[in-house]
Amino acid sequence: MAGHRQSKKRRYIAWSAAGVVVVAGAGLAAQTSMAATTWPAQRTFTGRAFDTCAAPSLSTMKAWHTGFYGAAAVYVGGRNRGCAQPNLTASWVKSVSSLGWKLIPLYVGAQPPCQSGANPEKMTSSNAATLGTQDADDAVAKAAALGMKAGSPVYLDMEAYDVTNKACNTAVLTYVRAFDKQLHAKTYRAGYYGFTSSSAKAIATATDKTDLPGNLWYALWDKQNTTTADWPWGATQFTGHSRAHQYMVNSKEAHGGVTLTVDRDAWDAPVAITG
Repeated sequence: MAGHRQSKKRRYIAWSAAGVVVVAGAGLAAQTSMAATTWPAQRTFTGRAFDTCAAPSLSTMKAWHTGFYGAAAVYVGGRNRGCAQPNLTASWVKSVSSLGWKLIPLYVGAQPPCQSGANPEKMTSSNAATLGTQDADDAVAKAAALGMKAGSPVYLDMEAYDVTNKACNTAVLTYVRAFDKQLHAKTYRAGYYGFTSSSAKAIATATDKTDLPGNLWYALWDKQNTTTADWPWGATQFTGHSRAHQYMVNSKEAHGGVTLTVDRDAWDAPVAITG
């Protein structure tokens, strides 16, 4: 996912499909506000996934459907989304889903106040809660317009920041809780993308888990296609098909005669409900 939220330069300055199952209870432990709602069974994919800045063309997705990858992450919205998405339409979602692809919705919302670089949207300690709610509403609207139904996850993309900066970290957690609480109110599941050294660490090590995401996509570029062997936190955290691992970035590869540069992910977590 290197550079996909912003640009490759700014990103680096800042720092085989196994199948699909449908399960009802996975990934819910941290999502306390979900308890009172009757939820659609979530759709979970286990296998290799890829992410790249702009959703590929339908012809590329057809060529790449060789069995090596089974899922693809797409940037559904957010003011900090780095690429235009001319291919990402409801028709595209329907078509690639009919081919058998599973889709992973990503939303690039407000970024931390202490993060280096200029982002179109940054939170502050005073507006973090309001922005979180507003961005969640936008994320659900964008995902729904693409045909990603209630019960789908939305993965909030949080780039690297100084988690030892207490005020900054508090603002991030406030934003994430507001975002997730509003997702749940709209009957969408909460996921989160971040770095094991910073943004994901803040979620995994938070003492108060209220309204924090139940699905964690961690960036650790160790080239290990696993969600268990290099998992850096407690073995009982984010179990039950609730983990994903971005393990390689900027991988130039060809499938079906078509070459793309992508980031590789080991996936064992929810994907969008389409069709």
